[in-house]
Amino acid sequence: MSESRSTTGRRNPVFIISLILVITLVAIGFVWPERLDRWTRFAHGAVIEHVGFSYLLAAFAFLVFCVYMAFSRYGTIRLGNDEEKPQYGYFAWFSMLFAAGMGIGLIFWGVAEPLTHLAAPPEYLEAGGGEAAAFAMRQSFFHWGIHPWAIYLVMSLSIAYFSFRRGMPPLISSCFYPLIGDRIYRWPGKAIDILAVFATVFGVATSLGLGALQIGGGLNAVFGVAEGIGLTLTIIAVVTVLYLISSMTGLDKGIQILSKTNVLVALALMTFVLVVGPTSYIFSIFTDTLGQYGTQLVSLSLASSPFEGAAWTQDWTIFYWAWWISWSPFVGLFVASISRGRTIREFILGALLVPAGLTFLWFSVFGGAGMHLQLHRGASVAQSALADASGALFEVLAAYPLASVTSLLSIVLLSVFFITSADSATFVIAMMTSRGSFSPPAVKKIGWGLIQSSAAAVLLVSGGLEALQRMAILAALPFMFVMLFMMRGLLKALRYEFRYERPSRLKNRI
Repeated sequence: MSESRSTTGRRNPVFIISLILVITLVAIGFVWPERLDRWTRFAHGAVIEHVGFSYLLAAFAFLVFCVYMAFSRYGTIRLGNDEEKPQYGYFAWFSMLFAAGMGIGLIFWGVAEPLTHLAAPPEYLEAGGGEAAAFAMRQSFFHWGIHPWAIYLVMSLSIAYFSFRRGMPPLISSCFYPLIGDRIYRWPGKAIDILAVFATVFGVATSLGLGALQIGGGLNAVFGVAEGIGLTLTIIAVVTVLYLISSMTGLDKGIQILSKTNVLVALALMTFVLVVGPTSYIFSIFTDTLGQYGTQLVSLSLASSPFEGAAWTQDWTIFYWAWWISWSPFVGLFVASISRGRTIREFILGALLVPAGLTFLWFSVFGGAGMHLQLHRGASVAQSALADASGALFEVLAAYPLASVTSLLSIVLLSVFFITSADSATFVIAMMTSRGSFSPPAVKKIGWGLIQSSAAAVLLVSGGLEALQRMAILAALPFMFVMLFMMRGLLKALRYEFRYERPSRLKNRI
């Protein structure tokens, strides 16, 4: 199997075409926002109606593949040279995983999603009842559990293997060498990389829009600042400047330091709510929901709800799976870049279980605190979350001690997660459009940073939160098929190594 090939050359069609496509779409949204909203609404409806089930099947396939890889003979293979050691310690590694992989979305939905499901479950459940509450927590675990990380890991494992072990450029197209050979350096490979850039820009734009909306909700709750599109756009502009400054410092300084700081702040906030909130109630929710999640994992994974609840599944589960797929090029490349030196088994089990476990605890603490207010203290936080998801966290915090302090801390947390996610995405997009260079030019990082913030702003203006969600689903569709073929390419390469290369390596050691 060929290991590498020169990536020199003056023209870079991946950069040029990706830039043209993204700028064109952003420009259409700026000039004709109603038209963009109408187009995305039509395309989204067609995708959901005709191929929505494919997202469920693909996500389950990714999970099965990751479990197989972790426990198969391939689990001992190191992502790098055989004697290579990991570049980052566990705390730094987990911090960057969590900040890049979940970040803003977890803060936004940690309270809002369980309460929204409680107030508006599928039609076969009674809103506000015990069954709806159990359903709400179970689905929150499901949407934010191991499936998202399995999606990320298919991407990151493939990139890390072909880049660090086979010496190929750290590009998504490199993962297809076993399938299409040297054509990865021609237009088939370039088309794959262009799709990856497109999916990344609009997947990350969704999260940036969510983060800006919630920061605005926090400023309203703490300082009484009037919410509106003007405030949201101002927040995007300010945070854009901050993450562009951070992006100039690189992985070892900016992203690593911010990620560690943010995880510590998140753990402190979560511990505080756990202690001052209904502690035993929260732990009961955690154990009960974890048990339901574990026993129903397969049925949840394949539930398309054709007879009842189909609309709910389309609005939530299918959106989430598409969102994670659209994030996978960005998170996959980023996670690969910080995971060199780990074995496949360590890589998969660590990235699959540790962030998911922390996520389960996060939803139990914040969702459980909100559930307790709604079900046992007569508050109407579920209806408020249904009306305005961006303000749900702050409304729950207001019911517990030191509300001003915790709300302000949450705004800081959101802002730093915003910066780390956008910073990581800017680095990755610049890398993808610089032939896989781990030191992309500063001008590209600045340019892509401005473009992805502009995409978030345009989508918010043209259709709000729904427009963000629709674009994530549309951007993910072609890339879902790219990832399915990627699994085949990785498996073929691993079989080749075990059959033709590993025996000679073992012989040389003897």
